[in-house]
Amino acid sequence: MALLWIVVSSLVSVSSALDNGLALTPPMGWLTWERFRCITDCKKYPNECISENLIRRTVDLMIIEGYYEAGYEYVGIDDCWLEKARSLDGRMVPDKERFPSGMKALADYIHSKGLKFGIYEDYGNLTCAGYPGVLGHEQIDIDTFVGWDVDYLKLDGCYIEPTEMDKGYPDFGKMLNETGRPIMYSCSWPAYQEDKKILPDYASIAKHCNLWRNWDDIDDSWSSLESIMNWFGDNQERIAHHAGPGHWNDPDMLIIGNFGLTVDQSKVQMAVWAVLAAPLLISADLATMKPEFKQILLNRDIIAVNQDSLGKQGLRVITKKKIAVWSRELADGSHAVAFVSHRADGAPHATRFTLDEMKLPSVQYEVVVSSFYK
Repeated sequence: MALLWIVVSSLVSVSSALDNGLALTPPMGWLTWERFRCITDCKKYPNECISENLIRRTVDLMIIEGYYEAGYEYVGIDDCWLEKARSLDGRMVPDKERFPSGMKALADYIHSKGLKFGIYEDYGNLTCAGYPGVLGHEQIDIDTFVGWDVDYLKLDGCYIEPTEMDKGYPDFGKMLNETGRPIMYSCSWPAYQEDKKILPDYASIAKHCNLWRNWDDIDDSWSSLESIMNWFGDNQERIAHHAGPGHWNDPDMLIIGNFGLTVDQSKVQMAVWAVLAAPLLISADLATMKPEFKQILLNRDIIAVNQDSLGKQGLRVITKKKIAVWSRELADGSHAVAFVSHRADGAPHATRFTLDEMKLPSVQYEVVVSSFYK
């Protein structure tokens, strides 16, 4: 008898890797961007501005509220943490008002709690928000990250031609790896090339990056989430086989707990991200997280599917009557299956799928259904 996980997630309640030893399962953590964007006015938005206070508060909540225990270990600052100009010796300077203690002190605090420190930069001349990029300062910036004890680097791709990324991102990753410090390397390389209709070299990307953004930025809405799921399903034949231990496709952050998704829609994202073997990177305010959304983010069954050691990305195996079926093979030979309704009417709807349609072996199954509320 085989085991079949049914990940209930519908709207009706249903190569070689970068040699740094990291990301053997999809990374889990928290990032500032989707929820907090580039809020820099701490007088007007004292609890939401990109600052060391926000990061320290989030670190404490990750421990107190059980996120760290569940596997979320990285705490990442996205864009807008820098001063607009480098120092006289060419170094990056954290914003002096919002990060008065400096990044090394912040990293020490994060590490003292057992968590890991993530930060953002851009491969081009400027970051997407107009702060100094790494281009022309690669070595000094890498040395600075190492000096700050950074554990995770997200390298964006604004203000640089996408055609230059095929060489630039691998070169930067090699320099990063040669420091001897294990730093998770998150690339934005294919997202910019896909946008320009350039076919990315995913074999090379998987060789040089631990994870990479494939496509559009996620926004806080069901329409954005749905478009990303559809893109991954439509393009899975050319991207899915490049994912595995040490190197992962990244459909972008978890927006669960913000303003744009209902509880059922949030279940969809958590379930499909688990089947996709996607990084689980929360971008929400943990201080105002409602219990029903927290339960989804901390669901141990779904996290176990996401973190399965086989590291095989799942696929959208069939769509029928606007019901999509996503399936993932797991290390013990079982399968995780998510059913996602794309019907707009919201009414209950019965649809039958055969094992053959779902590309499952024709054997007897024991079905384990995750309720999201354990």
